[in-house]
Amino acid sequence: MSGKTPGAYDIPQEMREFADKSVEQARKAFDGFVGAAQRTVSAMDASAGPVKPGDVGRKAIAFAETNVAASFDYAQRLVQARDMAEVMDIQTRFLQDQMKAMEQQARELGQALAPASPAKD
Repeated sequence: MSGKTPGAYDIPQEMREFADKSVEQARKAFDGFVGAAQRTVSAMDASAGPVKPGDVGRKAIAFAETNVAASFDYAQRLVQARDMAEVMDIQTRFLQDQMKAMEQQARELGQALAPASPAKD
C-alpha cells in the first residue's frame, strides 16, 4: 500500500515549479501594465485643468492592482497545495477575502464618484 488516503492527489514537483514560474511571469507583465496605466493617469491630470479625472482613475488602478496581486498570491498558494482539502481551504479563504475587499472598494469608489455635498453652516 502507498499510504495515501483515497482521493488524495500529488502534483509533480516539476509541474509546481512550472506553474510557479508562470505565475511570476504573469505578475511581472501585470506590473508593467500597471506602470503604463499610472503614467497615463498622470498625463491626464497634467492636461485636465481644474477638474482632475485622475483621482478616480488612480483609485481604480490601485484597486485593480490590489485585486490582481491577491489573485497571483492565490494562484501561488494553489500550486503549493498538497491535497484537495488544502485547495478547498485556500479557495474558501480567497473568496471570503475578495468579497470583503470588493465591498470596501465599491464603497470607496461610490464616495469618490458622489457629487460633493453642499457645505452646512
